[in-house]
Amino acid sequence: MFGFLKNHPFAVEAFFESSLVLTFALPKEELQPLIPECLELDTFQDKYAFVAMAMVQTSGLRPKGFPKFMGNDFFLIGFRIFVKYYTSAGKRLRGLYIIKSQTDKKKMEVMGNIFTHYNYTTTDISQVNENGTRKISSTQSDFQVEVKTGNEENIPLPLGSPFADWKEARRFAGPLPFTFTYNAKTKTVLIIEGVRQNWKPAPVQVINYNVSFLKKLELKQPILANTFIIQDIPYYWKKGKKDLWKG
Repeated sequence: MFGFLKNHPFAVEAFFESSLVLTFALPKEELQPLIPECLELDTFQDKYAFVAMAMVQTSGLRPKGFPKFMGNDFFLIGFRIFVKYYTSAGKRLRGLYIIKSQTDKKKMEVMGNIFTHYNYTTTDISQVNENGTRKISSTQSDFQVEVKTGNEENIPLPLGSPFADWKEARRFAGPLPFTFTYNAKTKTVLIIEGVRQNWKPAPVQVINYNVSFLKKLELKQPILANTFIIQDIPYYWKKGKKDLWKG
């Protein structure tokens, strides 16, 4: 009866204190089964497709226009595949298809699952900043990411990255402006557009990482392709829009 509420019925705003994104490259054939029929993989050299893990510390998350004191602070984790969608009007949109969403607070899980299709679950999150490094980890979700912090110069691309340089890699620095959800019964696509300011992803050097969710997907040797961080960014998501897929 209240299914319409899941379609992002109002705009939402937040302040991104930081967003750390690790993007992994795989042969496109491996990710193809994970996306719905209405979407196409956003590929590089028609060979590699990409799945990203985004770790975002938000503050003041609330319906857009509400006073800041009514907002909440959450840590959000999302696993997303880079995709393209062609609208019924023939416009091409680059964006993301979400395959897993987590948060550090039950309130966000409950509210997120009322107003989105992202299927949030709650997990433990630990953040440690010391000796020029930042560590984000979860015992329950079995992951750990450690990166160097500060304005590092001449950061090398991860070993084995398919990109020639950071300029090339930046094209696949999430999050992208659009996120898509597909209703196979009605063949409609829900499009959520994110709006941001001063968006300048900075390269980050990864010291080590372990992400068990990628192993659960049974992906064969995903390659760390790039890692970017953005900090102190106002952000908001527009109200969801539906589009009838004409495939």
